[in-house]
Amino acid sequence: MIEGGVDDVMRAEWNRRAREDANYYVAFGRRDQDEGEFFETGSEMATSLIAELRRLPPGIGPRARRALEIGCGPGRLMRPLSRHVGEIHGVDVSDEMIRLARERLRDLPHAHVHHAPGSDLAAFADESFDFVYSYAVFQHIPSREVVLRYLRESRRVLKPGGIARFQLNGLPESGAQYDTWCGVRISAAEVAAFARDNDLQLLALEGLATQYLWTTWRKRAPGGPAPSDKGPVTIRRLTNAFSSEPVAPTRGRFASISLWVENLPPECDLNSLSVVVAGEPGFVSYIGPPEMDGLQQVNALLPEGLGTGLQPVNVLWRGEDLCPPATLRLVPPGPPVPRVVSVSDGVDLLSGTTIGSGCVKVVLEEVAHPEDLRAAVEGQALGAKEVFCTDPRLPKYEVNFRIPENLAAGPARLELAIGRRSFPAVDLEVRARLGGQ
Repeated sequence: MIEGGVDDVMRAEWNRRAREDANYYVAFGRRDQDEGEFFETGSEMATSLIAELRRLPPGIGPRARRALEIGCGPGRLMRPLSRHVGEIHGVDVSDEMIRLARERLRDLPHAHVHHAPGSDLAAFADESFDFVYSYAVFQHIPSREVVLRYLRESRRVLKPGGIARFQLNGLPESGAQYDTWCGVRISAAEVAAFARDNDLQLLALEGLATQYLWTTWRKRAPGGPAPSDKGPVTIRRLTNAFSSEPVAPTRGRFASISLWVENLPPECDLNSLSVVVAGEPGFVSYIGPPEMDGLQQVNALLPEGLGTGLQPVNVLWRGEDLCPPATLRLVPPGPPVPRVVSVSDGVDLLSGTTIGSGCVKVVLEEVAHPEDLRAAVEGQALGAKEVFCTDPRLPKYEVNFRIPENLAAGPARLELAIGRRSFPAVDLEVRARLGGQ
């Protein structure tokens, strides 16, 4: 059961954030963003959400589509999505966010926002939306039951054949206390089980074991989709998921493949489809909508421990071979190349190397021991180091350092090293902090 105070705490804390700096807490990019820059921060995410509309049943034109955003905030994503649907709604637990959304979307007569103090979708009838989506919301909810309530409610309000696209925090459990900023974590296995138990067609599970675990579902129509009679299932192409080359390394960031499949049964999903490489099951992460040529993309992460050379790739549906196998060339992975991906202010991420918060964020990849990273600015060692793994597959880490309070404002050079390896120095611009903050 949910304690009665959880919704009240979320409402109060997000109201406070909305009044303090809504744009910052929604986009987490820069303090005091102007409205144009704020809405621009959502353009890439909006594009990826709009792409999911291709999965809707044929014959539903843009003007007939109804969409719903869970956790709409001040309307950052509703505005670009509104150009692709006939009606769009947004809900938020914060009435202050809803007030801001009404102001910012007042020029869109088909955009409607609603305060949802109970963290639910009770305002909407069953089977009333074609598309339901949420981004950077569930990762801030401290209660697993509240997230599951939203997921169950999403299924209820979706029309048969409707699509849901959600981002959750899929990081491993840490034992930390959840709050309204660092919310509950839900694994890919839990998402897959939820879809299976609720008769949802699971079409995507991307960002495995990261904070940005993405999932796409389709609500099954009564009786299921019509069986395909277009001909035999065939793997027409097999490539690396990151290129058009028919080759993949046995491990690392590029150890994933894309199969382009003809006549894939329409009822296939991630809970029923398997990709087996050299006799070992991979992790199927994505089934795409049919392309213009009728092919569908199926992505899979390669299993660990594979040998190199030509290896068979089998596609199984419900445990049975779906089509003749394809062949993949596996090669040894390249040597790890430890590198600094980016350096930025640890709070105002869009400020780049202008450091005003007193914190520097260093993003590393392919580093075996990120805890050994050393940092110094103008010869002074940086302290209070915090290490956070954001993607174990790469691997990718964020390391946060505190700038010494006695460091003078102005240009400063950041030096980074691990063991005997030194990285190129980075020029910073350090701003004065009021009150030492």
